[in-house]
Amino acid sequence: MNAKPPRTLKTVTGAGGTSETYDLAIDPARSTLDTAIRVAGLAEAARIDALFTADLLSFGAQGAIGSQEPLVFVSALSQVTSRIGLIATVSTTFHHPYNLARLFGTLDHVSNGRAAWNLVTSSVGEENFGPGDLPSPEERYARAAESLEVVNALWDSWEPGALTAGPDGRATLHRDRVRPIDHAGRYFTVAGPLNIPPLPQRRPVQIQAGQSEAGRALGARYAEIVFTSLPTLDIATDFTRKIRAEAERFGRPGGLPLIFSSFHATYGSTEAEARRLVRDKRESIDFERGRAQVADMLGGGVDLSELPLDAKLPESLLPDVTTVNRRRGRVDIFAGYARQGYTLRELVIAAQDTGHWAVAGTPEQLADAVEERFRAGVLDVISLSGLADPRQHDFVVNGLLNELRKRKVVADDYTGSTLRENLGLELPPRAGAGDRSDG
Repeated sequence: MNAKPPRTLKTVTGAGGTSETYDLAIDPARSTLDTAIRVAGLAEAARIDALFTADLLSFGAQGAIGSQEPLVFVSALSQVTSRIGLIATVSTTFHHPYNLARLFGTLDHVSNGRAAWNLVTSSVGEENFGPGDLPSPEERYARAAESLEVVNALWDSWEPGALTAGPDGRATLHRDRVRPIDHAGRYFTVAGPLNIPPLPQRRPVQIQAGQSEAGRALGARYAEIVFTSLPTLDIATDFTRKIRAEAERFGRPGGLPLIFSSFHATYGSTEAEARRLVRDKRESIDFERGRAQVADMLGGGVDLSELPLDAKLPESLLPDVTTVNRRRGRVDIFAGYARQGYTLRELVIAAQDTGHWAVAGTPEQLADAVEERFRAGVLDVISLSGLADPRQHDFVVNGLLNELRKRKVVADDYTGSTLRENLGLELPPRAGAGDRSDG
């Protein structure tokens, strides 16, 4: 039996597709794809494991004015890459699971097994998918759980050996090994089976974004990877302990789900340069606009217009998280900062990274911070940005990644042909099968 390879940190970078500003003299759709193709080539050359696309479903949502449709976007990138994984963010609140199964199944086919789904339940966009207000978090996550049940059953509706090569080299379909799923639930009725052939990965890799209590429960039960905002080691340790304990109660293997964090890095050739860059960023902050950012981090229902910047937030201004309908995990983080005694000015500074992990220093110092979390078992996948900028690319690839590879934290090369193989993820049991293995 082959020994299991040692655990290594997996790497992701943004594929583009969103923009806060457009040069109106050029075609924005062409420019964003051209940039993404360049970034994809740089990322694959650096042996980064996957490209990540976010999604926004409203004009002006969370500060951005442009957003490409993620599945179409990464499908285009699949044709100019061969090894790097392709992560598309898609909401279960505004999509039907039968379509999701077909869309991600097709992406897995056209990419030869490099597809991943970042599942979100959405905190914006209901005005474009009406009628009605945004459902409560509990309702959104209940729908998401049923969506996953349906999608996984559809992906598994083709049993092993359902499609084989005949003596003439043409595919032979064994209909008795393709079964309906006959799902009838609270939100969906889906007969199945899926009407596309078995997927290269059988199931695309499943990522779930969200760290509220309801989000953590969903991730613990289903996700192979959870994408979260974990700004400090203590928060990361607490979150990892809780979600893995919940996952174990669902009977899932130890070490699942993997923990995926965004890394907001400020690189300097020296420690002094990194400090200067942080100081320059802070001096450029529009603190009046920052009041609105903090209010948004606290759920959007807080009026901070009259509070002095150097005052602490009174408890009376902090929301009861159970009454917040959008991004409860972010509210938990910023309400926690306020209860620790952060002033409004300090909260505005923290809001520039929207609750994500932020570190400044030389590549070696940043590698220390990354290695600390990795060795502590609270970091399995990390998102690194800036490959399109020559200076940032040099710091990421020749600095941080090179240092992490010297320390054997990050692998030197891809280990397989599919994303699932490169991430070291085994296939979960087949949905509802039980009597036949994958062989």
